[in-house]
Amino acid sequence: MSVEPQASGPFAGPHRIVFANEKGGTGKSTTAVHVAVALAYQGVRVAAIDLDSRQATLHRYLENRDETARRRQIPLPNATHAVFREDSTEALDALVADFAQDHDFIIFDTPGRDDMLARHVATSADTLVTPLNDSFVDFDLIGQVDAETFRVRRLSFYAELIWETRKKRAMATIRDARKDMDWVVVRNRTQHVEARNQKRIDQALNELSRRVGFRISNGLSERVIYRELFPSGLTLLDKGYLGELGTSHLVARQELRTLVAGLNLPIAAAKAHLMDQTRGAA
Repeated sequence: MSVEPQASGPFAGPHRIVFANEKGGTGKSTTAVHVAVALAYQGVRVAAIDLDSRQATLHRYLENRDETARRRQIPLPNATHAVFREDSTEALDALVADFAQDHDFIIFDTPGRDDMLARHVATSADTLVTPLNDSFVDFDLIGQVDAETFRVRRLSFYAELIWETRKKRAMATIRDARKDMDWVVVRNRTQHVEARNQKRIDQALNELSRRVGFRISNGLSERVIYRELFPSGLTLLDKGYLGELGTSHLVARQELRTLVAGLNLPIAAAKAHLMDQTRGAA
């Protein structure tokens, strides 16, 4: 996979990537899985923590991946993965600290609802990824629009929470080695939206991004292939094990590569850090 991010500078890791949306059905877990596997293919060490103990989609997908690797006896790069089943932020911080010792990236998949633990990890994210379907139902998570003009009237509670968090992080930057939070709103499943409505969403998202400071990135289209691969834990990046692919699959793979590149994750810095550690241990 030939994806190299634009981020530069010293690696302060582990880099925390939080996939968060208080609405379900936006492709959050699917996006998280594919980013985790994409990073693993780059040779960096990835841990994935599933905070949705009810559904545990991220964990089960990666668990299926481990099973497929064992059954077929094939090398499938994967993330260390766990389901967090407690309700204590202290216990979660302890798990994160444990993973931080030997991982370069920690990915969090959060429930599709308002959740204390989801808020906790969102406020400590280095990269916050909020997948949205292209609809005003989903847009309402981050902002409310006028019914006549479709201009943004006010921020939602969630957007205000992240806005306040980013301000606090910015003030603490001098004292803290961690960088400011990069908030990326990922637009999933855009091809089925009626053109006029999509234009209105474009305008509202661009207006809100200027006010709140998030970036906008295209995500994953709704394709059957993502659902079909779940039982095996395979992804579109596992091209050597998927058989013959159609044009739609190739398009989806490029879509995924573009998404990962657009997150601007410090992969090169993580690789350099890992190499330094390896040399030091030799």
